[in-house]
Amino acid sequence: MKKQTRQIHIGPIAVGGDAPCSVQSMCSTDTRDVAATMSQITALANGGCEIIRCAVPDMDAALALGKIKAQSPIPVIADIHFDYKLALVTMEGGIDGLRINPGNIGEKWKVAEVVKAAAERKVPIRIGVNAGSLEKELLERHGHPTAEAMVESALGHIRILEDLGYREIKVSLKASDVMKTVSAYRLLSERVDYPLHIGITEAGTMFSGTVKSSVGLGILLADGIGDTLRVSLTGDPLDEVRVGFEILKSLGLRQRGVNFVSCPTCGRCQINLIKVAEEVERRLQGVDKRITVAVMGCAVNGPGEAREADVGIAGGKGEGLLFRHGEIIRKVPEDRLAEALLDEINKL
Repeated sequence: MKKQTRQIHIGPIAVGGDAPCSVQSMCSTDTRDVAATMSQITALANGGCEIIRCAVPDMDAALALGKIKAQSPIPVIADIHFDYKLALVTMEGGIDGLRINPGNIGEKWKVAEVVKAAAERKVPIRIGVNAGSLEKELLERHGHPTAEAMVESALGHIRILEDLGYREIKVSLKASDVMKTVSAYRLLSERVDYPLHIGITEAGTMFSGTVKSSVGLGILLADGIGDTLRVSLTGDPLDEVRVGFEILKSLGLRQRGVNFVSCPTCGRCQINLIKVAEEVERRLQGVDKRITVAVMGCAVNGPGEAREADVGIAGGKGEGLLFRHGEIIRKVPEDRLAEALLDEINKL
């Protein structure tokens, strides 16, 4: 059961409480390039991304973000470090959320200025703790970036905002080490009721990053921990969104797009199932139908799995059986299996 946390809103997107876990990503473009950033945001939004974050390294980027926010189809979060003025400018530009650690932007009066502006505009603040950038005193005390040190850092940042009377907060505790990240979130979840943004930071490329993120986020989500997530991959941010939704779908927490089932193949398979499955999956990426599609290779499990799907195929020798809602429609030659299956999906 999902842990009940305080609910905040990033634009129109509810985060926490009984809201489903949302999927977000971060632009890889130069924020100062408004056209390129908007092109990427549009593609991400079309792919299902619900919240987007943009880096704000300087004042030019802060000013550009206002233009981006005015055009963005999804809520925009400003990612800021060290300079409180950047936060003030992005909030004047209408951004929906801040990612800023109160402890690294200087004197308390600077934090108070940011909180005042955030309160006036109802802009939530994400405290983002990263194992790679913990405070020096915490590293000296704990010896290295442990889960306990990460939680202590988060609680310190939270205290700064709470002392200023601000509670529109969400928190993240990210490390590239999967189990350290899981331990940190579990510890913090017992201490606070703020919504948690979950992720495995610097997880890696599409292959290794997907594996690490699926394991780490899967454990947390199964524990009921996680109100919004980002899958951090070295590559196209659109892949982050796709993997994020697949993780949620696999746990029955969200349903977006097609539920695609295909067998791993074995020596019994007598068609080029890998080619068929890859073509079908590629062509289904833009389809947002709540259906299950099965691509199976042989007569052992194939017919049964295909019958349980809305549509499916079960391979034979150079051909396959096409199913719809448990009924065999017809036999189809191997070279036309993908096309025949896609035709049935379109009819649905």
